Amino acid sequence: MTETIDDFFAVIPAGGIGSRLWPLSRAEAPKFLHDLTGSGVSLLRETWDRLLPLTGADRISVVTGVAHGPAVEKTLPDIPADNVFHEIDPRDSSAAIGLAAAVLLRRHPDVIIGSFAADHVIQRQRAFEFAVRQAVAVAREGYICTIGITPSEPSVGFGYIQTGGELDVAGAPMASTVQRFVEKPDLDTARAYFADRSFLWNAGMFISRADVLLDELKANEPELHAGLTEIAAAWDTEARDEVLGRVWPSLKKIAIDYAVAEPAAEKGRLAVVPGQFDWDDVGDFASLRKLVADGRRHEVSILGENRNVIADESAGLVVSQTDRVIAVVGLDDIIVVDTADALLVTNSEHAQRVKSVVGTLHARGRDSVL
Repeated sequence: MTETIDDFFAVIPAGGIGSRLWPLSRAEAPKFLHDLTGSGVSLLRETWDRLLPLTGADRISVVTGVAHGPAVEKTLPDIPADNVFHEIDPRDSSAAIGLAAAVLLRRHPDVIIGSFAADHVIQRQRAFEFAVRQAVAVAREGYICTIGITPSEPSVGFGYIQTGGELDVAGAPMASTVQRFVEKPDLDTARAYFADRSFLWNAGMFISRADVLLDELKANEPELHAGLTEIAAAWDTEARDEVLGRVWPSLKKIAIDYAVAEPAAEKGRLAVVPGQFDWDDVGDFASLRKLVADGRRHEVSILGENRNVIADESAGLVVSQTDRVIAVVGLDDIIVVDTADALLVTNSEHAQRVKSVVGTLHARGRDSVL
């Protein structure tokens, strides 16, 4: 499984600030630009390296904010400049992925695109490649295909996909239709889904012929589709900046799950391939702690260059970006994030609430620390 897929183009949406990972993740340095796994490279670079065997360097594109363009290009020195699509401001995933699909379709008729977030952590490369190759085979048959993650626990932090009947597609032995999408459940419901085994986690990976995806977007969000089509027509011309500046701010903000995936599922046009690999969206510090604990749940895990951390009968996570001594004594499940201008102290149970701190700081006019 080392050959690239000739008609396949990977799209990496690299946006958002990762507010549940504040103060580590900021508007100017979002989580996809950080090394959160101790691998020595950023999450974005890990995503590039993961996709490279499937596409080659000339068939990976990144959709990112104008402010992040230089950092993206520094992180990915082999990416062609024409494959970096700059957003004026964030308009959610439908606009980001739709822009890439519309431009790539004009450049490469019949292209199949796959969308893969820049800030997810995936292990077991061969299993990932196998799932993507199956999804591409399904996409060639005119389906929009997603890759659902086989749950490892009854999580309340993810949306779910319920699988339907099996599909008979050559090269995709594990593919099936999607019966429905389910929003993040409560714990009892999550336990029922986990026991059912027909439910997969929704990881937000979508693979489709570009024309099929855009047709679905046109059927459900015609104004958004029209705006993206106008921008794409001007993208490789001298009129790009004028058209982008005029049209982009008017585009509707809507996630691709709602604009494309869920309506496609209702029409029987959405398929799913189970991803039998380890996956994490590193959505908050609780998930980051699990990721880096590596079986050492009763110790303090340390991220950052500063190793001047003293832990006495404590367990949790310390992320240090300063020279300060950090002492944690007699505390279980503690999370400490120390940066030059902000300090966060919480625990895994309340990790999701960090996002509300970001909202409070914004309301108080403290955007300088966001």
